Amino acid sequence: MPRYAVMAPQETVDGQGSPAGFPSAPLRNELEGSTRAGLDTTAVLPYARSRTSSRTQWLRAWMMTAPVDVVALLAPLLLSQNYWRGTLANAALTVAFFAAGGLYRPRRHVSILDELPSLFGRLLASAAVVAIIAAERHSSVEYVGGFIRGVALSAVLVIVGRAASRAFTILVRKRRWAEHNAIIVGNGPIGLELARLLRRYPQYGLRFVGCVDAASRQGTGALPLSGTLDDLEHLVRLLECEVLVIADPECHESALMDTLLRPRSSQCDLWAVPRLWGSRSHQGGYPDHIGAIPIVKIGDISFSGPRWAIKRASDMLFAAIALIALSPVLLLCAIATFIDGGPGIFFHQERIGRHGRPFKVIKFRSMRPVNEQESQTNWSIAHDKRVGPIGRFMRRTSLDELPQLWNILRGDMSVVGPRPERPYFVEKFSAEYPDYASRHRVPVGLTGLAQVSGLRGDTPISDRARFDNYYIENWSLWLDVKVVLRTVAEVFRGGGR
Repeated sequence: MPRYAVMAPQETVDGQGSPAGFPSAPLRNELEGSTRAGLDTTAVLPYARSRTSSRTQWLRAWMMTAPVDVVALLAPLLLSQNYWRGTLANAALTVAFFAAGGLYRPRRHVSILDELPSLFGRLLASAAVVAIIAAERHSSVEYVGGFIRGVALSAVLVIVGRAASRAFTILVRKRRWAEHNAIIVGNGPIGLELARLLRRYPQYGLRFVGCVDAASRQGTGALPLSGTLDDLEHLVRLLECEVLVIADPECHESALMDTLLRPRSSQCDLWAVPRLWGSRSHQGGYPDHIGAIPIVKIGDISFSGPRWAIKRASDMLFAAIALIALSPVLLLCAIATFIDGGPGIFFHQERIGRHGRPFKVIKFRSMRPVNEQESQTNWSIAHDKRVGPIGRFMRRTSLDELPQLWNILRGDMSVVGPRPERPYFVEKFSAEYPDYASRHRVPVGLTGLAQVSGLRGDTPISDRARFDNYYIENWSLWLDVKVVLRTVAEVFRGGGR
């Protein structure tokens, strides 16, 4: 079996002398001497970043691809402004279809031939939609024909622009003008082969800078470790890592997720080699790979960037509209709570939110606890005799939780998310269930997928954590809408506690 060694980084020469990343002459002589001595040695050498790539590390492929697409789609306006409304509509719809189809997602293997089927289908779909609308609005065959010719021209230009941008992307990667530092997680055979491929083929745009794995693999794997999983946060900062590649680590998934959710690690792009090769499971409509090793891009696991901005904006809009529309209901609930229990209609209680930060949740009071200890540690009051008929009705219909709309506006909570829990139970459940703490990578919610799936009251905590983490990993605006609609149905059925 070949022996592998990781040598210290070599200084590079940017634009002159030996190519960046290749070993110096003394080191080459040493390797050649080892080979002549009959040793089958393959060196996997981390190499220093070029000066050019250090200035372009903020660039992403979509930053060039999306503008090229927009320019190509708007090009017919240079020939005629008669169809400007249809041209703009076609451009917006096409870009939306491209984004939904994953055509702006990062890829390691870049090829215009891989993208052509998806490009053709989405160009045809958007053109058909806009052409049908144009035909309905204009009865002139000549007008519609001229518009269709413009759409056809823009489609051709999109494909030409894509081919040019892909060729340019491959060029700058091969010249190492744009590359991203990558740490491989797992030093088994797959991790070793990935390190070798990244070192040999720069067109994948990743620079191998180190490998981490469980401490039990120290000295036993194919690649010497740069550190253990516990060192990953430090190595991400030290090596200016931008990409993590999950290969074949020797650890439980819960331990790996705990590591990946730490502040610096969660800011890296995350790629993973699927465990079931041949399963044909991939994202974005067509598979990606590094040297025939399948690899998939893992979506944002901590709600940051554009996804977080979209969710936060939708939360604020929903909460503002709901507070205004439901103000008469809130007033009636306040009056009923006062009649049922006297002054102090609101109940403030400490809960744990995003990243483990505490906040005060606001609810309509349905009973008065004996003391703060009971408030923090009593799991359920569903059958407590101190809850009056009004409080029981409000809890069953979830009306007691409407004041949490204010928590949403403040940013403490989200409309949809994991259930907010008290510190005592968060600490208890986090120790008992490995996946429970992962719920707090996102804001807690007024409602959630677990709640509308029947996991309320005295139901298994492990099931709740699994549903909450599924929601986080598969989040979309439509998923939020579905949960809200199911929540409304639960309210009308009186399916609360």
